[in-house]
Amino acid sequence: MPGAVLIVDDSRAAQEGLAAVLAGAGVGTRSAADGAEALRLASAGAGVDLVILDLGLPGMDGLQVLRMLRASERLRHVPVLVLTARGDRETRLAALRLGADDFLPKPWDAEALLARVERCLETKRRIDALTAQAAELQKLSTTDGLTQVHNHRHFQERLREEFRRAQRYGDPLSLILVDLDHFKAVNDRHGHLAGDRVLREVSGALRQSVRDTDLLARYGGEEFAVLLPHTSVGGSLTVAERILRDVGALAVALEAAAQPAGAPVPPLRVTASVGVSALPHRSIGSAEQLFRAADEALYRAKREGRNRVCLASQVSLLAEPPARAG
Repeated sequence: MPGAVLIVDDSRAAQEGLAAVLAGAGVGTRSAADGAEALRLASAGAGVDLVILDLGLPGMDGLQVLRMLRASERLRHVPVLVLTARGDRETRLAALRLGADDFLPKPWDAEALLARVERCLETKRRIDALTAQAAELQKLSTTDGLTQVHNHRHFQERLREEFRRAQRYGDPLSLILVDLDHFKAVNDRHGHLAGDRVLREVSGALRQSVRDTDLLARYGGEEFAVLLPHTSVGGSLTVAERILRDVGALAVALEAAAQPAGAPVPPLRVTASVGVSALPHRSIGSAEQLFRAADEALYRAKREGRNRVCLASQVSLLAEPPARAG
């Protein structure tokens, strides 16, 4: 019955008695004599799997501690086993309303203690498994399977959110679109497995190029998008130039199977074209227009020779930017 249990009781004898029984069952414990210490220990390190809580504490009483545990985002799902005097119905009802999971009447016996602790720890294990599963599902729903950066759908959601926030507070907001040059030729010449490898290598380089506060996503095919909250034109151009440099410095190793028999396997080099748009911009009044401005700048980078950064100009935006050729 492994687990980490926090014993909260102002009696040293009670702490030691509970700890001794739990230690015999292989359960590790920590102890606190008051509410403030209990909350500090529960939040420290890896946290706890169960709190055994006596309600008669000095200063902050047990019900207050329970209320604060349930109000904590991190601790709200930790089971709480409340120690109560037999027949204390009103206290039990108050603890239930605040989220207590179980009760142990005092004086307690070892068998009842271990049975309740085992049940609470099993509840915590199930909660942890469900939490991990939910986190994995959330990751899968927002992550591109090939490159492991954010996907198109998540990018669109965040673009709308950040645009609304920028408009509301008057904050700068920038968008960078990155499109690999002549990527179709990579697939045609070396095969789609090689193309996938290039995309993974490029996404790794982009992760190094952007900042922790930026949102990197694969927008589709060989195109990536970077959303830069609280970033003006100058800052976004700095990031865009770094992206151009880091992508251009890649030397993607190809497997021999991707080449004709007997042919040498030189590393593959790629370049990118980059379009940048930013708020404030007199022609941009929606998230869609911010994207369209970056897309128009990207088209211009392609048209002017590729492997360059272009900034959206202060001119009317194209209603439908022409299709880009590699």
